[in-house]
Amino acid sequence: MADNVNIKINGIELSVPADYTVLEAARENGIDIPTLCYLKDISKTGSCRMCIVEIKGARALQAACVYPVSEGLEVMTNTKKVRDQRRVTLELLLSTHEKKCLSCIRNKSCELQSLSEELGVDSIEFEGDMNSFEIDDVSPSIVRDNNKCILCRRCVNMCKDVQTVAVIDTMQRGFNTRVGTAFEKALSDTACVNCGQCIVSCPTGALREKDNTQEIWDAIADDDKYVVVQTAPAVRAGLGEEFGFPIGTPVTGKMAAALRRLGFDKTFDTDTGADLTIMEEANELLERIQNGGKLPMITSCSPGWIKFCEHNFPDFLDNLSSCKSPHEMFGAVIKSYYAKKNNIDPKKIFVVSVMPCVAKKFEAGRPEMESDGLRDVDAVISTRELARMIKQAGIMFDRLPDEEFDVPFERASGAGVIFGATGGVMEAALRTAADTLGGKSVEEIEYNDVRGVEGIKEATVNMGGIDVKVAVAHGLGNARKLLNNIREGKADYHFIEIMACPGGCVNGGGQPIVPSRLKMDIDVRTERAKALYSEDRDSKIRKSHENPDMTLLYEDFFEKPGSHLAHELLHTTYKERGRF
Repeated sequence: MADNVNIKINGIELSVPADYTVLEAARENGIDIPTLCYLKDISKTGSCRMCIVEIKGARALQAACVYPVSEGLEVMTNTKKVRDQRRVTLELLLSTHEKKCLSCIRNKSCELQSLSEELGVDSIEFEGDMNSFEIDDVSPSIVRDNNKCILCRRCVNMCKDVQTVAVIDTMQRGFNTRVGTAFEKALSDTACVNCGQCIVSCPTGALREKDNTQEIWDAIADDDKYVVVQTAPAVRAGLGEEFGFPIGTPVTGKMAAALRRLGFDKTFDTDTGADLTIMEEANELLERIQNGGKLPMITSCSPGWIKFCEHNFPDFLDNLSSCKSPHEMFGAVIKSYYAKKNNIDPKKIFVVSVMPCVAKKFEAGRPEMESDGLRDVDAVISTRELARMIKQAGIMFDRLPDEEFDVPFERASGAGVIFGATGGVMEAALRTAADTLGGKSVEEIEYNDVRGVEGIKEATVNMGGIDVKVAVAHGLGNARKLLNNIREGKADYHFIEIMACPGGCVNGGGQPIVPSRLKMDIDVRTERAKALYSEDRDSKIRKSHENPDMTLLYEDFFEKPGSHLAHELLHTTYKERGRF
């Protein structure tokens, strides 16, 4: 821990850690300094110049987000000079900004608007020359509108430094500076993995998800379609934020009630699909361990991670689990088993997935994700898009009763719920694998070594006399480190979980956007994960293989995990992709 130094902020003597910036020192002591480019632990560039302060002895105003504290430092954060300069800086940003704000309102995420209100900027003294950029909306997941970009570089730092995907960067100089891709290609023609972390980093709505809500409304209105909706575990941990609930509030019951009132024919829980994934994935892991299969086996539930692997680590494709992700598995089950049981023509079934992840939009369109010529999932919407639909329908979310999901498949295990947090897939798989290898029910089922937000976590778990070495990585930069260590012979595992998004699905690119200032005080990943772990603790069933719906599904339909029919409907393969 860093030693403390003594400084003064606005005349108040303070003792603060020596590794703090002025921005961090001020905030910890109750002083909020505005900023647009700063994103805790991700972007500290000082590029927007909104956080300028007066430093005694300095010749010019300084950016608080990058200026380090030192012994005897004296800072003034709210002088007339500082206030006037912040206002001029904001007006300069707005002078060349496309002020067509309706598309930003959808995400309620424009920090530029919030700052304008806060600083009292309701008119602009001067107008600058405007650049005009073509909107890039070719990607199935992400829309990029440079007309709203303020060059804060938060998306660039996220893509390059955290995710190490690096498909966007600043280019040109001066007035012509912009954020773009190599050779001006569309995002869909690059190695973009569709994770959407750029979206949740953007302060102005210059990046947003591809909106599929109208497609869902049209399907619901079509009497010839039987529209089934399923919701991923992490959605319940974030949806409430769109309706004023505190971060980390689970709203499972109200979510089920809202979906029913939107007009879906059936409302199911993707946690059931997660249980099914564990049945198949744990079986696959045990077969590889016992029969000399390719190790380490790596989870395949995160479509952003899968595309990253296809582009950057094709030598690990054989290590990927062949299991489809939970919502794709569940979609295949709905159009086969469920359709047959209820005498419904599977061609009339329209499956909608509500996901915390915009990469799921890309995944649903992959040619591998279909059975008997039918797409497993027909459309994907994000948590944010579901919130918009609820509001469009006039549903008062906070007043809804708590309701259950529809039968069948209304039961899911706690193991299925924790899929949404980093380490959750690993823990769920270990619960089932430990029982299978040991030949008995293991009572200690909480694997705390794979929980938490440390970038790479390792553990050794003894199951039936076998020491199984596991690792968990979240965020693609951490995935790159982990796989490079394996390539270089520095690490050796049996089983690895990788999630594309930092913190896992609870922090997915389709989750509610949290302002950067709030992220300075709250670890959103941890708070949302708590919601899932609380549901797991309260579950009567906490292991996937103990879910009666799984028992019935295999007895009635699949016969056993890894059966021929299971491989036909629930498993897939992946392919190497070039950089462009």
